[in-house]
Amino acid sequence: MRCDAGPRRGVGHLVRCLALAEEFLARGADVTVFGTVERLDWATAELAARGIPLLPGPDSAAELVETARRHHLDVLVLDSYELDPAGAGALRAAGVYTLAIIDGDSRGQVADLYLDQNFGAELPGPGAVPGLGAGVGLPGRLLAGSGYALLRDTVISARPPVAPPATAVGRPRVLAFFGGTDAVGAAPVLTRVLVATGHPMDLTVIVGRPEIEAEVEDVTPGRGQIIRPVPPTTSLPALITEADLVVSAAGTSTWELCCLGAPTALVCVVDNQRESYTRVVRHGLAAGLGELPELTAGGVAGRAARATAARTLHGLLSSPQRRTTLAARAWSTVDGQGRARVVDAVFDAVRAAAVTG
Repeated sequence: MRCDAGPRRGVGHLVRCLALAEEFLARGADVTVFGTVERLDWATAELAARGIPLLPGPDSAAELVETARRHHLDVLVLDSYELDPAGAGALRAAGVYTLAIIDGDSRGQVADLYLDQNFGAELPGPGAVPGLGAGVGLPGRLLAGSGYALLRDTVISARPPVAPPATAVGRPRVLAFFGGTDAVGAAPVLTRVLVATGHPMDLTVIVGRPEIEAEVEDVTPGRGQIIRPVPPTTSLPALITEADLVVSAAGTSTWELCCLGAPTALVCVVDNQRESYTRVVRHGLAAGLGELPELTAGGVAGRAARATAARTLHGLLSSPQRRTTLAARAWSTVDGQGRARVVDAVFDAVRAAAVTG
């Protein structure tokens, strides 16, 4: 698997590759991760705990092919917005089965298999030819939609057997987290918006970096409000299931929240989340708080965006029924079997190629 993670890159690519790696390992495959994991001790510990080697990442198409040959790879998974798009085609031409994990945009990669795990990705996009649907024009097969969401063992094992109903509580437990590193600094912004609701709460904020922690600690809670900053933790699934409301970025963690049936309010923190964020909110899988640049804007527009987000959050904090409705729709959308379906597709293709070859 070829992916990177770091304070500015975030950890979404690594986390979903880790989920896929767990499934490959469970099926008896050998897995190696190629890439850079910067200043994320907990992430390297996650790889080490599973016995997955972490080796320097090849970048160019030629380096990818050379690495695949040197390590006798049958399959290479590419999950990056930064790698040379020509790498997938070069690997494919060299006889290495290639899976490209994408988020709407294939970046011109020529892979054997594409995976877009975002909700609604299987639907035709704007300008698509009627009746053909998503994936038209891709040279390889496309696995699309939240039925293929890649989730780690810890999430799958924590999935409740039924969608959990919300209960009325005077001081709801709220969990806020924005990726493994909070690369865009969303935690302090949303902490202030949550405080502005005026609603009592016990708020736990995952702080990915020391500078984020310092900003969160500067926020003064209101009456009946407690703010508790904590570092990234492997116990995140347990914190999610214990929370009455989760506030998060609309990234790869969205599918973990859905699988666990968490009542969630999302914020779109980067441009490539916009389409997925819009679909998830439109279909009622989560409440929408808007886009981070709107929430951080100055002047009248910024104040209005923050006030609207605060009203949405207050409505969720004060209404168990709203939270129950969100949780039920989310839980029924992601069943936790996505990674098994992806590995089935890879193994079927590799076996078929071996027979015909």
